[in-house]
Amino acid sequence: MKRSKRSEIAPFIVMEVLEAANARAAAGADVLHLEVGEPGGGPPASAVEAARTALAGTSLGYSEAFGLPALRERIARHYRDRYGVEPPPARIALTVGASGAFVLAFLAAFDVGDRVALAEPGYPAYRNILEALGIEVVALPVGFEERFQPTPELLARAGPLDGLIVASPANPTGTMLPGAELGRLARWCRDHGVRLVSDEIYHGITYEAPAETVLRHDDRAIVVNSFSKFFCMTGWRLGWMVLPEDLCAPAMRLAQNLFIAPPTISQHAALGAFRDLAELDGRIARYRRNRDRLLAALREAGLARTAPPDGAFYIYADIAGLGGDATEISRRMLEDIGVATTPGDDFDPVRGARFLRFSFAAEEAVVAEACRRLVPWLRRRLAEAGRVATDG
Repeated sequence: MKRSKRSEIAPFIVMEVLEAANARAAAGADVLHLEVGEPGGGPPASAVEAARTALAGTSLGYSEAFGLPALRERIARHYRDRYGVEPPPARIALTVGASGAFVLAFLAAFDVGDRVALAEPGYPAYRNILEALGIEVVALPVGFEERFQPTPELLARAGPLDGLIVASPANPTGTMLPGAELGRLARWCRDHGVRLVSDEIYHGITYEAPAETVLRHDDRAIVVNSFSKFFCMTGWRLGWMVLPEDLCAPAMRLAQNLFIAPPTISQHAALGAFRDLAELDGRIARYRRNRDRLLAALREAGLARTAPPDGAFYIYADIAGLGGDATEISRRMLEDIGVATTPGDDFDPVRGARFLRFSFAAEEAVVAEACRRLVPWLRRRLAEAGRVATDG
């Protein structure tokens, strides 16, 4: 029987690493999860309480296709309070996670054969969803010189474009676009008729300066965000978009037919989560301690070349000196010391084999123990690789 060509996309490697880590745990061995962006600490208490209240007293039937009006209004107020911009609630769409938002955004904004640019390394689902939809991915190779972010100069050399995806803070690097640079990208896109999609899922998780929303620079951009990261509600599968006026009706029609509505219980929980913003802000100090501890451990072990983690909860480290590619090193690290990490191939199919992504989203005790194991293991690996190179 026939299979669709669109299903022949690359796997999401981090989920395969998670599967291997879970198999190790099921066999009775311990695992320290530094592979997935799973915030430690769980959802805020107000979210759980709101969900319990809704279960006890609400029918939990379908919401509107774009979600509960009360939650859309609360998100609009969040933009006013945090960013000083006021998108109308009518332009806010609740979605089945940020993943559902990307599907809707790409279908509403782009046609088969359109060309959409994105930085590599970058979140692999951008590339894989675009390819599944028949949209051409235009990779922008970026590195330390560009701080792993796209630039107007790179875009100018990329040929005709229909779209650009940016993420600040970014996955896997944690790098951010300062407001002036984000504005420069937005102006370039506006001047060249390029639809800008801004992934702002890690907003709220920053260490040196707050992230700036693209809505301050271009009201015609698409903003994607989620309750998974800052709000620590990964399994609730709830995200949102802020849409430009011209895409509201197209995205509504797509949402009605593809998803009907986002999960109602999760929306009630999300309304509750907004009551705990101060507590969620307080969790950033823990991520900062984890970041600093992990950076220090990698430097002590001999891996000092990393992308600057301005936000999110990842360190993207150059492992060229370890000998072997990232997939093999990640596998051996899990087998030898029980530390799960993600190979850079997931984020950059061309150059990613020389990088590993370490997540420091877990509880502090987990990250501290992972560091204790990583330093001697990495030192041994570097020494062995150095001897092989000398002998060779």
